Amino acid sequence: MLRDQAATVVITTKNRKDELRVAVRSALAQTTSIEILVIDDGSTDGTAEMLRVEFPSVNLQRREESRGLIVRRNEAARLARGEILISIDDDAEFSAPDIVEATLRDFDDPRVAAVAIPFTDINKGPMVKQKAPPVGRWITNEYIGTAHAVRRDIFTRLGGYREVLVHQGEEGDFCIRLLDAGFVVRLGSAEPILHYESPKRSAARMNIYGQRNLMLFAWHNVPMPYLLVHLPATIWNGLVWGFKEGVLIYRLEGTCRGVAVILKQLFERRPVRPNTYLEFRRLKKNGPAQVGTASG
Repeated sequence: MLRDQAATVVITTKNRKDELRVAVRSALAQTTSIEILVIDDGSTDGTAEMLRVEFPSVNLQRREESRGLIVRRNEAARLARGEILISIDDDAEFSAPDIVEATLRDFDDPRVAAVAIPFTDINKGPMVKQKAPPVGRWITNEYIGTAHAVRRDIFTRLGGYREVLVHQGEEGDFCIRLLDAGFVVRLGSAEPILHYESPKRSAARMNIYGQRNLMLFAWHNVPMPYLLVHLPATIWNGLVWGFKEGVLIYRLEGTCRGVAVILKQLFERRPVRPNTYLEFRRLKKNGPAQVGTASG
């Protein structure tokens, strides 16, 4: 059984003071006792001052230097008191007061190391994603950063997120390593987290790091001989998509950056086992599987 105040809600933020206020209020309204940990990644808009005045019970960690969401989430795992880390973005909120409580119940098996919490991208439509069917336990290949929970001890044991990724793609990279270690990601049963994707997101940054980090995912995780197909296909598909979407210049820059990092890390490959890779791919292609039907 998980103890009282078993969860820490982690929010990493930078210059989204008004959005963060909504996120924190929804976390404070949860029915179970939680720690709320906010890491301010170098905000210049008065975020820290707002938190100190309006939410004095929040564990605020203010950092002057901006090092990015991945580094700060790893840092949060070292600072958190809860056994379970529940992560939402600063432009998201809990839609109901019992989401944390319901998510903690989903950790009812020691093999469940992470829960993909249901969420809705409000600005894209009403669809609820990462929601488990009403019967049985269902596993998936990965979760989204703004709506997930993970066992802190396992997260730390596996080294957390790969910080060379800097921005984006850390979830899949971690989840395939988690699967290789014998754990699974379970679809959640809670009400959805509401994600209001911020208009402040940079299309250039998203496409550059999107291409770069898909290449690094392949390089670090995909075993031979699958890498010989996976990596070239990743590069080609990313460039084709960039051409169709009018962002080819960013995808080309991401490709160059990806090649540069790979050359620096030629001897740092620690790919997963072939059966892990195939299971991860199957879950990604075919969708969630009921526990007992997936291999591994």
